[in-house]
Amino acid sequence: MELRNIAIIAHVDHGKTTLVDELLKQSGAFRDNQAVSERAMDSNDIERERGITILAKCTSVEWNGTRINIVDTPGHADFGGEVERILSMVDGVCLLVDAAEGPMPQTKFVLAKALALGLRPIVVLNKVDKPDAEPDRALNEVFDLFANLGADDNQLDFPHVYASGRAGWADAELDGPRKDLSALFDLIVRHVPAPKVLARVDEPFSMLATTLSADPYLGRILTGRVESGRIGTGTTLKALSRTGERLEQFRVTKILAFRGLTQTQINEAVAGDIVTLAGMTKATVADTLCALEVDVALPAQPIDPPTITVTFGINDSPLAGRDGSKVQSRVIRERLIKESEVNVAIKVADTPGGDAFEVSGRGELQMGVLIENMRREGFELSISRPRVIFQDIDGVRNEPVEEVTIDVDDEYSGAVIDKLTGERKGDLVEMKPAGVGKTRIIAHVPSRGLIGYQGQFLTDTRGTGVLNRIFHGWTPHKGPIQGRRQGVLISTEAGVSVAYALWNLEERGRMFIGPQEQVYVGMLIGEHARENDLEVNPLKGKKLTNVRASGTDEAVRLTPHIKMSLEEAIAYIDDDELVEVTPKIIRLRKRVLDPNDRKRASRKE
Repeated sequence: MELRNIAIIAHVDHGKTTLVDELLKQSGAFRDNQAVSERAMDSNDIERERGITILAKCTSVEWNGTRINIVDTPGHADFGGEVERILSMVDGVCLLVDAAEGPMPQTKFVLAKALALGLRPIVVLNKVDKPDAEPDRALNEVFDLFANLGADDNQLDFPHVYASGRAGWADAELDGPRKDLSALFDLIVRHVPAPKVLARVDEPFSMLATTLSADPYLGRILTGRVESGRIGTGTTLKALSRTGERLEQFRVTKILAFRGLTQTQINEAVAGDIVTLAGMTKATVADTLCALEVDVALPAQPIDPPTITVTFGINDSPLAGRDGSKVQSRVIRERLIKESEVNVAIKVADTPGGDAFEVSGRGELQMGVLIENMRREGFELSISRPRVIFQDIDGVRNEPVEEVTIDVDDEYSGAVIDKLTGERKGDLVEMKPAGVGKTRIIAHVPSRGLIGYQGQFLTDTRGTGVLNRIFHGWTPHKGPIQGRRQGVLISTEAGVSVAYALWNLEERGRMFIGPQEQVYVGMLIGEHARENDLEVNPLKGKKLTNVRASGTDEAVRLTPHIKMSLEEAIAYIDDDELVEVTPKIIRLRKRVLDPNDRKRASRKE
């Protein structure tokens, strides 16, 4: 059977996973009456809740006697480590572009990786049935993008189809029959070359591991593409690290291949197949699994370095240990080490005290997803403010800069530019109209300036703006950047908050807590209307009198308090504050809880 391996790449929300759904349906991967959930590839809970893809996943379909292995990839640059790894498994990429939005920052990021590997892309102009779609403009912008990224002539001569992933059709012309996806299937079979490695079937077996997972019955399992040779169940293999060091020798207990959404056991895999092997105990991502006579490891794709660091510590608040079951530093460390094995874009380092760990990654979203997974597993943590990783280049301290693309209504563009180029030390690159009453702003802003900007941005644009960011490069340090302007309200008492006290405090600022919530000394209960921190008592009840005139004891009406999500809380805090994360609740607190100790610490500084 002929074989094709292809990855689907695109910006966030341009319809990758929805298109894969339709490809599966139309290829006959499901029975006619089978119940299939929407976005079937997004399998874990967080992916389903947020509507984004986090982990790259493989599937496979059959079309007219050709097996097509499809890899669905995440769109966020924070999860770019996933994309960088899997591109070595495929021979072509399918680039999806929203016909209304055109190519966006993340499109550029993934595409640059694919073009550098020499892959030939197919462009799919998706969502052409939307009322504001401009497929011709989007196509011209894609061509310009290819030219800017240094594509060669073969890559510039890309085929394109017009499609609607949700409606399940793709046509070579805009006014085609709009019936099914057969035009896209035929194009993949025609345009994507068969795996080059098919010629190496007779050589000794070798395979590069690209994704790691664990199965409760099979143990550790590694997925990758067979680079050379063939393999059957029961074969003895060895694992080599990137440097060629021998890690272990093991027997292959099972070979699984993707068939639709399920993995099926097969007896033999040959060069070009994307398969999953079980039986190893130490081998991990980027290692080479090979026959015993092979001594040279396969080259692995270099991974972009992390840009931010967050400190994960034990939860040492007065309310620690009430919700979660995993609270010891040893357990937290084991979990983080395990995560860094699976996710190559994350680095974990110990701190001198041993109670906290520095975790480096690509962005706040990636960190937010990791923390969310851990709190669902029963962990309690205290999280610090994200810090940017600096680099010394030729003796000059450099910091990371991100390219920010913002789509915003015209009336708010002034406020956005003012914030980015003024206090956050960004440089405006381009500003152009993006449809009726919309402006597209592109700026290069230091990563430090963007931490905590998302909430402010949504306020400035009344929730209508769209902000996308992507790592751009390094620039000499730009000096101090002002953080949060407002101070906070800090609790001076421990106990249960009282509605009457909160009602009296409303004129002081906006609350983070409601009545009948547990508070402790040093916990942040609201945002002060001024720039200084204010210590307040949220437990002070009303003094009762013996006068019973009508209208004196009115019911207290409270303004709804602010409920922060995990990412918002992490971005909001200052350097001397922490986020307390437990399975049930997210609290903000001062790093030093006792007010006297805090004053002493501030004097030392």
